[in-house]
Amino acid sequence: MREPGKKWERELERWLTPYLDAFEHKVRRRWAPIYIRGLILPGERKSIEPIVERVAPDEKEQIHHFVATSMWDTAPIEVVHADRCNELVGGPDAHLIIDDTALPKKGVHSVGVAHQYCGALGKQSNCQCLVSLTLARDDVPIPIALRLYLPESWASDAERREKARVPEEISFRPKWRIALDEIDRLIEHRVQFGDVLADAGYGSCGEFRAELTKRNLVWTVGILSTQTAYTASVQVRPPTPKTPSGRTPKRGTPTEESRSVAKLIEELGPSAVRSVTWRKGTKGPLSGRFAMMRVRPADGPRTHPNNYHLPGDEVWLVGEFRKDETKYYLSNLPASASFKKVVSAIKARWSCEQMHQQMKEELGLDHFEGRSWHGLHHHAVLGMIAFTFLQHIRLREKNG
Repeated sequence: MREPGKKWERELERWLTPYLDAFEHKVRRRWAPIYIRGLILPGERKSIEPIVERVAPDEKEQIHHFVATSMWDTAPIEVVHADRCNELVGGPDAHLIIDDTALPKKGVHSVGVAHQYCGALGKQSNCQCLVSLTLARDDVPIPIALRLYLPESWASDAERREKARVPEEISFRPKWRIALDEIDRLIEHRVQFGDVLADAGYGSCGEFRAELTKRNLVWTVGILSTQTAYTASVQVRPPTPKTPSGRTPKRGTPTEESRSVAKLIEELGPSAVRSVTWRKGTKGPLSGRFAMMRVRPADGPRTHPNNYHLPGDEVWLVGEFRKDETKYYLSNLPASASFKKVVSAIKARWSCEQMHQQMKEELGLDHFEGRSWHGLHHHAVLGMIAFTFLQHIRLREKNG
């Protein structure tokens, strides 16, 4: 991402006006632009002390209080931010991308830190995990929500909660539920997007997919190779009058057994694999090898006494054949959708990973050194504003 041009500070002052109205208190209205400017300016570290040294050397105590100690609510600012994101990249052809991003941490006292999978390191490690929602259109991503995932070990620890000032209303929620609550918030605020994209960390959860469908959302998600499904032609036989045990079953039985998605794609054979180009990149066309078929995931009602899932709604199953592995996806795009359209939806998710990297490397998303719930979310929302401003500059220059 290019640094803004010569007049960027005056443009930032103008662009921040709606946000400042939402900050309300005059002290917060004063320090927010200064902190955001400190995030944007060059510098290796974007934690509070280095930022203060760059933009307000004599105001360390006040800026520390504004970001790390005070308990102002981010909700009014996030309302304005949703509007900004919608103005820049929202629309029926926009994607809402669900993911999470890890912030490696030493020690055990920073809010939400736990020994868990850390994508930044590619292994289990001490880190905080933020559930991330990104609005993207034409490969331009903008962070629209960042929410800390609070592990059960934290949610149930009253002493640690108190020290980190975790709000009383915050309880343990799985990541997919946090994402779904944020989706509901954005829908209520009328943010426009055409579909929801997610990796296997979210897509493997049948309840998450079902909830998206209930909301009449189009979705394309990654899944594990062990996910089971039936072919689209499966039928469910009516229940027999009685089982050998004498019980009358309430549900029927499928005409075939479910198999892993890996097995289903394998059964298609080499002739089903196609080379698909989904867009032109800076180094030429981007293409890969894919196979796809219509299936019904085994996430319908559970039968008794056999205790297996009946077929769910019909969707696309896609296998992507990479050099060293095969990836699998489900999509509820209509049966009439083209091969390229389904693959393009799968590949649109990459932009959120690019955004996470830029927010860390250029804006210090993972540099915050405070320990409190409010401090982390203050730093995150101010970082989102800074990144969105830079995208605003980029789009303005691109569009002339």
